Amino acid sequence: MGAKQLATKIDENIKDALDAFCEERGLKINRFIEDAIIDKLEEYEDISDLRKLRNESFKPFDEVLKELKASGKL
Repeated sequence: MGAKQLATKIDENIKDALDAFCEERGLKINRFIEDAIIDKLEEYEDISDLRKLRNESFKPFDEVLKELKASGKL
């Protein structure tokens, strides 16, 4: 996989905390930031999926059970 550079400015206190955190744990800052971005993207994707699910129609559980029993699947 190729790599591209990302340049951004963050609060100096956050940067200092990040440096200290990674140093104490022997982590590479690049990897830590990349993992954090991936986690956040996945979180937003999950939220999007939940919003879609809320708009889907559904059957009450007791109706599903009746249908399964009627079809002999339960």
